[in-house]
Amino acid sequence: MTPFATKCFSKPAIWIALSLILLAGGSPAAAQKNKDKKKDQPPADEQANFRSSTPDSQVVDQIVGEALGYWQIGDVESLHKYYADDVVVVSGMWEPPVIGWANYAKAYQDQRSRVTGGRIERSNTLSKVTGNSAWATYQFVYVAMVDGKVAQFHGHTTLILNKQGDRWVIVLDHSSIVDSSYANQAAPVADSAPLGQH
Repeated sequence: MTPFATKCFSKPAIWIALSLILLAGGSPAAAQKNKDKKKDQPPADEQANFRSSTPDSQVVDQIVGEALGYWQIGDVESLHKYYADDVVVVSGMWEPPVIGWANYAKAYQDQRSRVTGGRIERSNTLSKVTGNSAWATYQFVYVAMVDGKVAQFHGHTTLILNKQGDRWVIVLDHSSIVDSSYANQAAPVADSAPLGQH
């Protein structure tokens, strides 16, 4: 490990932010702007009708974006509808995978309590649908305040989805960090709109 990486990853706060980003994937969605706008969303049957008339490749991309939107605003209840109950989440750290929705939700909430602000940009998304299985892979940049300091990560995420009944759910979420930085002092990161969406 390089001296820079050793210095960055020796701080407990960086592990928390790193774990948060590694436990999620996708693209910012309208859901992240205001979780109180749930009442403005179309009813579930309207969403199902839209999805049944839309090509699966577009539905998968939309699901990835919506899932990250709810992840970013901390809406675990809404996030659950995008993840299988037996999901496996693999982080880029040397640790066992998180198995099952209940374990994932607990780890997410515990770690989110130490992170403020935060925004993520998804780019270079590729996806493929074959029958009732699909995958999506993309690059991300994530910036957040961790214990009053700014942490930034660049990495890759790959999601495997299965179609269960009439809906797609994430069954495997695997992320890896390829670069990170950790600033001692910096301006706060607002809970505002994402950096961008590609």
